[in-house]
Amino acid sequence: MSDFTSGFWSWFIVLATVLSIAGVLWLIRWMSGGRRAPGEKVETMGHVWDENLEELNNPLPRWWLIKFYLTLVFGGVYLLLYPGLGTFKGLLGWTGIGQYEQEVAAAEVEYGPLYEKYRAIPIAALVNDPAAVQVGERLFSTYCTTCHGSDARGVRGFPNLRDDDWLYGGTSADIEQTIMNGRNGVMPGWEPILGYEGVFQAAEYVSSLSGREVDSVVAGKGKEIFVQNCAVCHGADGAGNTQMGAPNLTDNIWLHGGTQKRIQETIAGGRNSHMPPHREFLGEAKVHLLATYVFGLRVDRDITER
Repeated sequence: MSDFTSGFWSWFIVLATVLSIAGVLWLIRWMSGGRRAPGEKVETMGHVWDENLEELNNPLPRWWLIKFYLTLVFGGVYLLLYPGLGTFKGLLGWTGIGQYEQEVAAAEVEYGPLYEKYRAIPIAALVNDPAAVQVGERLFSTYCTTCHGSDARGVRGFPNLRDDDWLYGGTSADIEQTIMNGRNGVMPGWEPILGYEGVFQAAEYVSSLSGREVDSVVAGKGKEIFVQNCAVCHGADGAGNTQMGAPNLTDNIWLHGGTQKRIQETIAGGRNSHMPPHREFLGEAKVHLLATYVFGLRVDRDITER
């Protein structure tokens, strides 16, 4: 097992488990002793309450002891059949991963044909099928809400999927490829190159691109910095580049926050964003339905290919 960095820990767990069971067995046998002969007076432990209620030294009831012994037997049999003693895999060879794979295989047999039925239908047409959209919504609820939120409006650092701002393109094919293969967004930190003053000036110019009131003198200096260092990714007009995943800086939509402080932090320290690929995990048919749901989230405009 990769969780164990040395054999010591495996043996440590084995000994701790076996000694614990042996200790409990000894304790039960010790507590079950002291049975008295018929007619023998029961000893008192010396504890008396309300003058009439005292603690007697009676042995544990036999039925109770039998339940304890059965519990120990069950524990021993379990540890022989299933993992629990260090790296010992158990006589049945059971693993959590194996059971998961069996359940996935069984689900694929039962539900696979349902997903495959929709796979050949273009997303632009499939988005009008309520049943297909509902399946995609359930997939989204299961696999995507952790990052994008239950309403798909995202949080800082994770895109809002209901607006019309798409880092890598918003066509159905773009969305499907994003889910299928994942995305890695990397922006380097510029403070070591520009210094604090340069970062401040560049942030002032970036703020002006979305129509904000800024210091025109500072923004003018920032424009020079932008053209020399930022335009190669974000474009000369700051409208972004979907091929590179460079955000549009003119629409006042900010993935990592749009305050002056946040913009400066982004320029100074850079940003690294990662969306894992889902092709192997979900399969192409499920991704197709998931992309259908995401494509249909843009409710504020007509759902058409652009």
